[in-house]
Amino acid sequence: MASSPDHHLNGDPKTHISKKPKLSPNFITAAEIAAEFSHHDQNVARINNGSFGSCPASVIEAQQRWQLKYLAQPDHFYFNELQKGIHQSRTIIKELINADHVDEVSIVDNATTAAAIVLQQTAWGFSESKFDKGDAVVMLHYAYGAVKKSIEAYVTRAGGYVIEVPLPFPLKSNDEIIAEFKKALERGKANGRRVRLAVIDHITSMPCVVIPVEELVKICREEGVDQIFVDAAHSIGCTDVDMKRIGADYYTSNLHKWFFCPPSIAFLYCRKSPKCPELHHPVVSHEYGNGLAIESAWIGTRDYSPQLVVPSVLEFIDRFEGGIEGIKKRNHETVVEMGQMLAKAWGTHLGCPPEMCASMIMIGLPACLGILSEKDTQELRTHLREKFGVEVPIYFRPPKNGEVESINGYCRISHQVYNKVDDYYKFRDAINQLVSEGFTCAQLSS
Repeated sequence: MASSPDHHLNGDPKTHISKKPKLSPNFITAAEIAAEFSHHDQNVARINNGSFGSCPASVIEAQQRWQLKYLAQPDHFYFNELQKGIHQSRTIIKELINADHVDEVSIVDNATTAAAIVLQQTAWGFSESKFDKGDAVVMLHYAYGAVKKSIEAYVTRAGGYVIEVPLPFPLKSNDEIIAEFKKALERGKANGRRVRLAVIDHITSMPCVVIPVEELVKICREEGVDQIFVDAAHSIGCTDVDMKRIGADYYTSNLHKWFFCPPSIAFLYCRKSPKCPELHHPVVSHEYGNGLAIESAWIGTRDYSPQLVVPSVLEFIDRFEGGIEGIKKRNHETVVEMGQMLAKAWGTHLGCPPEMCASMIMIGLPACLGILSEKDTQELRTHLREKFGVEVPIYFRPPKNGEVESINGYCRISHQVYNKVDDYYKFRDAINQLVSEGFTCAQLSS
């Protein structure tokens, strides 16, 4: 395993990290990108970066160097390397998200962990009688399933009243989202209740759409919502992330989805404010009481290497023209182009206007495929993977009253730097073949 100079691993935690890419006349080539992701299964059209992300070979090598440093001399690593390395990663993240201070940034395993940290605090508010039983927590109907379960486990059990914001799909504009959100806040404040927490997605998972978070946060402030948590699992590396502009109390995003880190790593931003109570990691260890960032940096013996490779990830990103901004722009433009190509080929439509998507987009699947349930989506997804070598998630939209032969199945495609046009052509041709053969999902069940 190749060695690495110490400054590559640790650096000065006070160093200012520029969000601008380094000036270089030699940007990464297509051949170099292919080499960085040569560990991907070359027989599969991997157009589902949104679910699990992707990690380049150079970052995997950096991760392995960190792992070996720990295994070679654990005592030295723990006392002299770990905290310094995590602080450097937090410093880089602080610059990337435009936070005021590094103390506002903690590193945790994933957005699900971050949600548990925030919701645990809300549950304590009920159990310690700081909130009245029946006070409300508002979330989007399209909130991520794991976050919904956390709200059930923490808030509902503690006596909170949960309100889901219904959203139409397909979507035509942000106005539809804003209108439904305002109605939900009105329900939350009915009968003298207080809305103690609003949980807002930045990019919903399934169906995927970019939510107008700045507008919703502003509405929450105007309506007296106590605290605002933005679950932005997909955001960093996929859309614009600016803590000062967004203005939420808590904000989390995974770095292993669209920011090229190995799994798993996420940041949790906690705005410094007298109104924001002290949060704690649900895994209690020796650092309890020293602040969430320090608590999260040591939750027992485990592999911390994903949290330590952020500097190496930044080096990889800076090899691209425009850095992360250039990557986001090209991903968005290409996924829209591929989505429109697929919709035209199948005679369907996009799930939302292009300006409401980032690096993922929803496309209607032909109604003749007979997607009539969640079970159908899972079986069709497996069929596409096993027979055609296409990995893509599928969403079932229950038909509305009176709809006949409506499009109930939608796919979510992603675009990341390793994808090629042929990946999407392969998917297009697979669906066209199924249609020409008279295939329906009922055949998979039988």
